Order: sequence, then C-alpha cells, then structure tokens
Amino acid sequence: MSWNGLNRPIEKWVRKRVYQLLELSVILLVSAGCSNQSIDQGLPVDTFTQQLDVRILSLMDWYNIPGTSIALIQDRKLVWSNAYGYADIKQQKKMTLDAICRTESISKSVTAWGVMKLVERGLINLDDPVQQYLRNWSLPESEYNLNDVTIRKLLSNSSGIPLGSLGEEYSPDSEKPSLRQYLSKEVQLTYEPGSNFEYSNPGFNLLELLIEEVTGRDFSDYMVNEVLTPLGMHNSRFDWDEDWSSRVPMGYDLQGNSVAPYVYPYKASGGLFSTVEDIARFTIAEMVNGSHANQVILSKESIQNIHTPKINILGMFGFVAEDYGFGHFIETLPDGKKAVWHGGQGHGWMTHFHMIPETGDGIVIFTNSQRSWPFIGHILRAWSRWQGVGPVKFSRITTAVSGLRIIIGLILLVTLWCAAHLVNGVLAGKRKLTISLKLVTKTRVMEFFIGTIIVGVLLWAITRDYLFLTSIFPIGTVWLGWTLLVFSVVLLLSAALPVVQTVEPTDSNQLR
Repeated sequence: MSWNGLNRPIEKWVRKRVYQLLELSVILLVSAGCSNQSIDQGLPVDTFTQQLDVRILSLMDWYNIPGTSIALIQDRKLVWSNAYGYADIKQQKKMTLDAICRTESISKSVTAWGVMKLVERGLINLDDPVQQYLRNWSLPESEYNLNDVTIRKLLSNSSGIPLGSLGEEYSPDSEKPSLRQYLSKEVQLTYEPGSNFEYSNPGFNLLELLIEEVTGRDFSDYMVNEVLTPLGMHNSRFDWDEDWSSRVPMGYDLQGNSVAPYVYPYKASGGLFSTVEDIARFTIAEMVNGSHANQVILSKESIQNIHTPKINILGMFGFVAEDYGFGHFIETLPDGKKAVWHGGQGHGWMTHFHMIPETGDGIVIFTNSQRSWPFIGHILRAWSRWQGVGPVKFSRITTAVSGLRIIIGLILLVTLWCAAHLVNGVLAGKRKLTISLKLVTKTRVMEFFIGTIIVGVLLWAITRDYLFLTSIFPIGTVWLGWTLLVFSVVLLLSAALPVVQTVEPTDSNQLR
C-alpha cells in the first residue's frame, strides 16, 4: 500500500475529530449558560440554601477548593450561614463558622469607616492634603502637586499612588518592617492625583498612618474600639492574636499547596482577620434605610457618602464594577438598583461581600483557596438570580470562563487541522526537512515567528510566582497553556518541514 492510500483514512479521521471538537465547544458554552438557570427567583430561604448546598459542593470539587464559609442576609438580618470543606486538609480539620480568616482587601471597606469616624468628629477634612496631618513622615518628591493627595482621593483609590508590591508576607512572630519603612519604599506618585482610578494598597496604608498620627493611638486598637466592637464584630482584629491561632485555617495557593497563616507589615489595606458572620454584621450595618441603629458609630449621611461614586472605573476593574466610592466598588444592577461590594485576594485566600442597600439583601463568601474567583462568580450569579435583580457584574467571570473554553476549543480545531495537513504532506513526500534558503517563504517565517513567540511566552509564564489570569481561570489557563504548546509545536514543525517541489512521473517515464 502506498502512502497516498493512507492519506484518505487519516484525513477522514482528523475531519471527524474536528467536528467532534466543534460540537464539544458548543455543548460547553450552552451547558455553562444553562447551569446558572436552575435557581429560581423568590424561593424561600430554606429551598434556596438547599439548592445552594448542592451547587457549592459541586463547584468546590470542580475548582479544587478546600474550604469555604458563606452567610446570607435578608431584610438586614443574618438569615443563614454555613461552612463547607476543610480548614486544614492534612489535619482533616473541618472548616467552621467560627474560623478566623484573612479578609484581605475587605479591610479597605472597614478602614473607610475608621477614617469617616474622624471626619465626623471634625478631626480631619476629606479635602485636606494628607501631608498636613503627618508629622514624622513625608510624601516623596514628585512632578505632581503633593497637596493634591487628599484624604478623599486616598479613600477612592484616585490619589495617583499605584497598586504597590505584592507578597509582603511575614510569619506572625517574625520581625517586620515598620509602617513608615513600608510607606517609604512603596509610596510614589505615578500619575496626576484625581485623574483616574488605580487600585492602591499603599494609598490605604497611608490612611493607617493618618489615623495613628491624628488619634495618637495604635491603628488596630483604634479600629477595635471605635468600629469593630461597637458593630458587634467581636471575632475581628487588624492584628495577630495568638489566642486565635488555632482558629485560623491554612490557605491554599493556585497549585493547591498549603500556605501557613501570615501577616503584612501594614493593616489598613489587607490586614483584617474576621469570621464570615462578623463581616455579615458589618454588611448589615452598611445597609442604612430609614432609621439607622448604628448612628452611634457613623451617621446615615456618612455611610451614604461612603457608597456614593467618587471615581469612574476603567480597564480591568471596569469589567466588574462601574465606580468606586470610599473603600467600596459600586455598580448599577440591570433592574436599576445599586449594589455595593468589595472583595479580597491574598496568598491562599479569597473573600467577597456583595449587598443591595435599598433592599437590605447581601451575601458574604470566604474561601481558603486562591483558585476561587470563578467559584465566587458562580455563587454570586445564583444569589443575584434568586434576588431577582439580574446578574451582578462580578458574575461576568463565569461568562469569561465559558468564553475561554470556546477559545481553547477553537485553537484545538486549528491545531488539529494544521497537524492533519502536515502529516499528510510528510506521508505523501511533499514535505521534507530542509534548511534551504530557496524554500524560505513568508508563510514559513510567520510560522517560525509565531511558534517561537508562543514558546517564549509560555516559558515566561511558568517562571512567574503569580499571574493575574491564573486566579481568574485556575483551570482554563492550564488547558490554554497545553493547547498553545501543542499549537506552537505544530507551527515549528510546519516551518521545519516545508512543501518541496516534486516531479510527477509521466507515462513515458513509467514505460522506460
């Protein structure tokens, strides 16, 4: 049998697999959309939570999430809470509702209350430059006007100070840099204050120093006595409490490796330890409407000011929110209501609260896994459907996950198609390994260039300690990486095995 005789069955097999991949891609997209339609609007709490139980366990298994705790709020009351999975896999220690968890950037929302408390007392003014309150530390020199770095802009992440370094983690009993040392290293102005939104950890940690300078008190002590305890958050602190060490779960990173409890050299932007029910209490306190039982802490006007948009959000964060207030993301829901929320991500931790102040409804989600953004997106989509307010913008992550599946499927289709042509050409003797300059074509150069670029990007990616995309797509990025690797190999082989000219034998030649 000749090679040409083998080509037809190979091509037929490849074509069949291409059609199967196309069907699979469509099924994945449709099923992803349908999976979010099973929970109906307005179900009784008991019915909804029973359905939620099933979904949570399924999603935890799919995304390899060790543990989670969730609390539901209706009509400004905590109506349900539950914990699932493990706080420590190795020790087989169950996650519980009294687990003291790292809330990460939810800390910013609570810190905003501490700052507004000083505003109400007349100790600071939102539009004053922060520098005028700082005695022993100064903003670094900049081409921009330092007086434009106001308290208002720090609270709204529009001060001109960028995100800052990540990974400033220390074991609780280790020596840490002071807050001023940290700020001297991290605070810099990279754009004109007030010109745009840029999420900033150093900006909020500068507010920590502000509180200490103005009050003459330790930040953690001030927050416990002025905000946390009055709100009934008795299991919450901004510093490490050794008495709670046995209640702090292990965290788990993107690869599923355990992460021991840690602290930062700062507190205001991400240092709060709390329980899911304590953050639910905070969320309830924020949902003011009519009479306000917590006016002893903050007035209704101050809380509404915190939830009022201060800066429009563009870019990456604009995918999940429209505006930022004081330590809170803000969005307008499809039915016209306003939703207010914040999330947190740390090394081995993800947290989130979402609320609708007008209706008094909210949800709090804690997980001890860095693979949890899609999980949180699915839970929020189910919750917002139950509430009948339309999908919240954070649940768009689930749509993005489905979209990535389709992209991976399409890349696989192209890869398989190219591989089929490559194999057929080699078997037919039309493609051969050669480095002849005569056979250098634009197509070969393009194949080599694209294949090399893909390999380079993949090598760069696997050497990174953290990639933002891997948090959003903890499973999809693995599949995407392998798919792109196979695609690049096919391209490079195609470039190395060009089509060569072959002379077909004539009848006269065959007679000879």
